[in-house]
Amino acid sequence: QVRLVESGGDSVQAGGSLRLSCVANVDSGDVRSMAWARQTPGKEREVVAGIYTPDGTTYYADAVKGRFIISQDKSKNTVYLVMNSLKPEDAGMYYCAADSRGLYLGPHQALNMRGYNNWGQGTQVTVSS
Repeated sequence: QVRLVESGGDSVQAGGSLRLSCVANVDSGDVRSMAWARQTPGKEREVVAGIYTPDGTTYYADAVKGRFIISQDKSKNTVYLVMNSLKPEDAGMYYCAADSRGLYLGPHQALNMRGYNNWGQGTQVTVSS
């Protein structure tokens, strides 16, 4: 159906920036909503940013609002996550997610893991203090 390939994870110092990329290879389905989620040790996976690809509407979790930016390049089937002012608590595995059911996810569901039925393998982000 949908294969998501993430890249860009790295080790940075607190206050630094990173850009993650997610290439979506869609064999079937209608992908309109995509997101980035993260999982830190001892915590559940959480969606931190979402984007409705037809019009570029974006959504952010409170923990990253004002620091992270999700964007897309439709010509490359790629979604990006620019992470600025990184904190040690931002460290973890970052996953790209997509909904292939052609759904519009409103502000609440766009930041809910259950809104997505396709997941990538993840890319690791380490932030040192």
